[in-house]
Amino acid sequence: MAVKYVLVKKGNPLKPGSPKKLYANTKSTGVVSLKVLGKEITQRCTVNHADTLAVLEALTQVLTSNLGAGRIVRFGDFGSFQIGVGSAGADTEEKFDASLIRSKKVIFRPGIDLKEMLNNLVFEKQ
Repeated sequence: MAVKYVLVKKGNPLKPGSPKKLYANTKSTGVVSLKVLGKEITQRCTVNHADTLAVLEALTQVLTSNLGAGRIVRFGDFGSFQIGVGSAGADTEEKFDASLIRSKKVIFRPGIDLKEMLNNLVFEKQ
């Protein structure tokens, strides 16, 4: 199975007058819900669907809780999650306060299994 992509023309914001170039953007082939993931997991092991969904829901809650407490959450070979921020700059430490933090995001760093999957991806123009 291949990951689909489309071509999109984009300009260089640093050179507004320069010609636009074509860049690849991945094209989703659908969305998988937590319920569907639960069914797929249930088909691969001996746990029933209700238990699988309960574990996935609990995983979502503890992931959120631990990230909110500033912890890095590692999922073995799957990867790790942590909070990242972007801020405006300050000239001195005394002039910096939390109001200068402008953006918040969840950073995901793929582990061995996902890196291997990425290395083996095949792409197909849609």
